[in-house]
Amino acid sequence: MDGLLFPPRHAIHMSMLPSPARLAHRLSITVGAFVALAFHVPARAQNPAMATPLEPFITTATRTPADAQTIGSAIDVITADELARRQISSLSAALGGVAGTPLFASGANGASSSLFLRGSNSNQTLFLIDGLRSNDPNTDYQVMLGGSCVGACDDLEIAHGPQSTLYGGEAVGGVISLRAQRGAGAPTGSVSVETGSFGTVQGALAARGAQGANAWNFSTQGSRTMNDRANNYFNSDTSALRFDHTVNERASVGGTLRWFHGDYGDPGDKYTNDPDNSEREDNVLATAFADVKLADAWTAHAILGGQDRRFVALTPRAGRVTGITVVKNRRAVLDTQTTYIGFDRQKITAGFTAEANHTVNTGFGNIDKHQSLLAVFAQDEYSPIENVYLTGGLRSDDFDTFGRATTGRVTAAWLVAQRNVKLRASYGTAFRSPSFLDLYGQSAFYHGSFYDTPSRILKPEQAHGWDAGVDYYFAQKRGTLSATWFDTDFTNLIASSPDFTTEINIQKARTRGAELAAQATLPGVTARASSTYLEAQNLTSNTRLLRRPRQSGSLDAWHDFGGGLSAGIGVTFAAHRRDVDAKTFAQIDQEDYTVTRLYMAWQATSRLKLKLRFENLLNEKYEEVNGYPALGFGAFGGAEWKF
Repeated sequence: MDGLLFPPRHAIHMSMLPSPARLAHRLSITVGAFVALAFHVPARAQNPAMATPLEPFITTATRTPADAQTIGSAIDVITADELARRQISSLSAALGGVAGTPLFASGANGASSSLFLRGSNSNQTLFLIDGLRSNDPNTDYQVMLGGSCVGACDDLEIAHGPQSTLYGGEAVGGVISLRAQRGAGAPTGSVSVETGSFGTVQGALAARGAQGANAWNFSTQGSRTMNDRANNYFNSDTSALRFDHTVNERASVGGTLRWFHGDYGDPGDKYTNDPDNSEREDNVLATAFADVKLADAWTAHAILGGQDRRFVALTPRAGRVTGITVVKNRRAVLDTQTTYIGFDRQKITAGFTAEANHTVNTGFGNIDKHQSLLAVFAQDEYSPIENVYLTGGLRSDDFDTFGRATTGRVTAAWLVAQRNVKLRASYGTAFRSPSFLDLYGQSAFYHGSFYDTPSRILKPEQAHGWDAGVDYYFAQKRGTLSATWFDTDFTNLIASSPDFTTEINIQKARTRGAELAAQATLPGVTARASSTYLEAQNLTSNTRLLRRPRQSGSLDAWHDFGGGLSAGIGVTFAAHRRDVDAKTFAQIDQEDYTVTRLYMAWQATSRLKLKLRFENLLNEKYEEVNGYPALGFGAFGGAEWKF
């Protein structure tokens, strides 16, 4: 159940705006405490040499390692250590606490999940996995998002806003990068087990380290749960491996391998309660990469990768042959870039991406098609004066199916107040390619646009957006306060023709709003909070876009009590959102919800840690997608052994 970007054309209802008092309350509860905290943290000493990054160097916003303080885009970083401390292992839960990323599952654990980054549609967010574009218009990420785990070696970076200039299609709302980190230090490992409510049993194994010229990082996790409805089991396995080898002082090579397997009993919505339907997915992504120092000021990076995805949906029907839908996606990718830093206060990066993919879909549309892509891009990072950082870039993507798309992006960052405050802004364009179904799908009552008007083939969906924000940095890397206003316009959006027999470029939309975020790390205390206000409008039908909450947010706070004992609490909420009633198919105002979790850990010995967590602590009755009840209260306990 994907959240459609556009409601039916005949729908005319709109959600009422919240009262000013309620809006102010919602936006303030998740960040107010941190504003007070900012005035109790000593300011940095006036030392111009203090240019160390608040976060580890990040790469998603610029494709090159960059200090977070110099980036003009809104960026979030979630480390593997933070996820482990918060006892979060699923990819969907890891992303749920980031500003501007409302994420909703059509069911319990393992159900397909849709993510609306800055209000964009779920197929307008690009996922990078180990540097590889993992989704395109024909390769769906929603099953993997709903069921896969983040391993002990994984970090997440989220770049908000149009990013097609660096990464091509689908990077409309932004880019989410899941990356296995290079192993370091003496060889270590861990094994953990957990059991709890809903018949849940899961285990994980991880190992990392470096010796001589080699480094490795490996994690694997398996989980089994029955959830709480009939035919709603979910079995999954997620594994990730990264290996690095230093050839010499000028060259290093490596590779990654990642695999997800999910087997999900799909009862449908609560009015259907199908006793037999099931879904299975296997998704394998592999890369080989190389980093070369061509000269003292000239480096190059290349990735050769591939993806093999197979999704099978089984629909048994009494007295009839079982319905089987098979979707197979195979993609080969070569992505290269070179960076030159020989000019004063300037860094120039350029490269190309070549992709070939083959998609087979035996379901609606009966697809069996190939597509190739060749893209070139260039970017200039320039600091004209101290504490001012500018970035500009262009990209051209050439598809053999529908033609060319050209995008651009500029950003600016200005550090003031002894580098304690950053003012930033960005503007970019982006696109989403037509899918094979849009272009070539065929059935008894539908045909793709290619067969309707070959001379007027579908154009890619287009977007242009800007944002402006401010970041305040606490002293001694203790935290940040961030506020961002964003505004994105969508044109040439693909929707059904008036007679529903084909697809055409007919709709427009606009999303705009504010993202507030805060994080702080003090002795014994770590906290992260976010809040988003979103207006998401279909300008063609003058209706609110579905499943985009006007207000959403989260708070997570953790405290170390000493003696090896620690505990944390997390809260998420969503309010004022439109949805489609699963029974009547009419548009409705979906109920608000607030969900609380509690987690605790005790470091019993230097090697043994005992864990306990409670999900949906207050047993909130809610539905992220109408007709699909979320899980109630659940208790889980486990242990981790390090070796």
